[in-house]
Amino acid sequence: MYTNRKLIYSFGERLYRIFGLNPETVPGLWVILAGTVTVIAIFIFTDGNVLFAGAVVLSFALVVLTFYRLEYSFMVLVGCVLLFDQYHIPGFNPYTYRLDYFLNIKEISFLPSFNAGVVNPIELHFLLIFFIWFLMISIRKQFHFKFIPVWGSLTLLSIWFLFSFVYGMRGGGDILIAMWEVRALFYLAIMYLTIPQIIQDKRHLRIFLWIIIGTIAFKTFQGLARYASLGFTTAGLPTLTNHEDPVFMVTLLVLLLCFWLYQVKDSQKTALLVMLLPLILGFVIANRRAAMGALIVSVFALIILLPRKQQWTYFKYASPAFVILLIYGVTFWNIDHKIAAPVQMVKSGIERPDLENNPRDYYSNLYRDYENYNLAYTTRSYPVIGIGFGKQFEHPLRLAQISYPLRDYIPHNQIFWIIVKCGSVGFFLFWFFFNSFAYRAIQIRSRIEDPYLKSICTMVVIAIIAQMCVSYYDLQLTYYRNMIYLGTLMGLIPALGEIDEKERIKTKDLR
Repeated sequence: MYTNRKLIYSFGERLYRIFGLNPETVPGLWVILAGTVTVIAIFIFTDGNVLFAGAVVLSFALVVLTFYRLEYSFMVLVGCVLLFDQYHIPGFNPYTYRLDYFLNIKEISFLPSFNAGVVNPIELHFLLIFFIWFLMISIRKQFHFKFIPVWGSLTLLSIWFLFSFVYGMRGGGDILIAMWEVRALFYLAIMYLTIPQIIQDKRHLRIFLWIIIGTIAFKTFQGLARYASLGFTTAGLPTLTNHEDPVFMVTLLVLLLCFWLYQVKDSQKTALLVMLLPLILGFVIANRRAAMGALIVSVFALIILLPRKQQWTYFKYASPAFVILLIYGVTFWNIDHKIAAPVQMVKSGIERPDLENNPRDYYSNLYRDYENYNLAYTTRSYPVIGIGFGKQFEHPLRLAQISYPLRDYIPHNQIFWIIVKCGSVGFFLFWFFFNSFAYRAIQIRSRIEDPYLKSICTMVVIAIIAQMCVSYYDLQLTYYRNMIYLGTLMGLIPALGEIDEKERIKTKDLR
């Protein structure tokens, strides 16, 4: 019996060597075989559904990755959110949208019908991460929860949002619509709480930032490729990118400025310098007035937030650029040409667009004026606690029909939307949280010595300011991509302080 076992083992060992394996790497062979058999079975039973087979394989790989390195799985989540499109871009149907990443499972076109699938891939990924995370904590029986800035104000805001949700349901609100309204803000809170637990050292931070740079760069080139395919025109299309993408581009432009002002010498700074012209062109062809406003606000916010030394450097080198931009603006203020597109975006935000020369912006502004009046009217009727989530705001002025099913629930001005849904109490708690966080982030930045970390910290504060500016004009607080990205950046702040402290201790030990 022993001899037979030895012969079988010897035969198996020789077989493994044929595939270039050894007893330690054999489990990998079984994983590959199991995956291959699974894919073949899916092809057979689904009549060759390639996307479904790919989804199964990628899901399996994601489970393995999450067990292997939890932080990498989290990075994949953020990368997917930035890479895929939540909403359709008129005139285009790319795979980044067709893969239905942001839809509930039951709505994904290439998956089998599953009526109970009211969660989306993002939420399934969250559940996977948290399940494995808690499993590891249970096995190790050791976990140190990292410090979360201004957790008290976040708790108060969360409690009030929960109250507004329940209040809306008791007042006859639609639970599915209410879920749509609060989902993105819920994602922001999750990212804000978990990122500090995931990012442990500077290496993790750098990988995370490379993923952010890489995915935003991809979306930039995706927009430029569309522009080129249309003969270097917009062909009358309202935009060539998602509404969120130019807002993300602003954060990279601000980060590059911070790297330059804090004299950071890093490969990521080099990558952003190489990307500078494509980022600017991608931002322009995105043609989002709200994003242009966010960029202008971000530039001035950066001046205010910089220490005196960096302010002087900024003024010394940026003054010629400001003069050139001023001349460019004055020259092309009344010229309708594609070279004047950035000027016209700024102009339409300052002056009332003319119906004859700019009907698109004229009617867009008019719609927003009517919408803001309706929001103000609703606020006067429910000033303290609002109407709650899941309910329509009042419509004394009839709005034009637009291709947005939640038109009567979620307005463009999402700052006013907060006070309509949550009342003056919720509005106060909303600003109390974000202002408290920004103040705390600036305090942490003042203690950080590493210029690289200081640059990221400054960018995060400005990203909050830019996001609030955009949310005043456009649907942003309810977009999944915006809130996950913003929550990720905000979650980096406590990690930055801890990483800087570790780096200082390491430097002292080397000395």
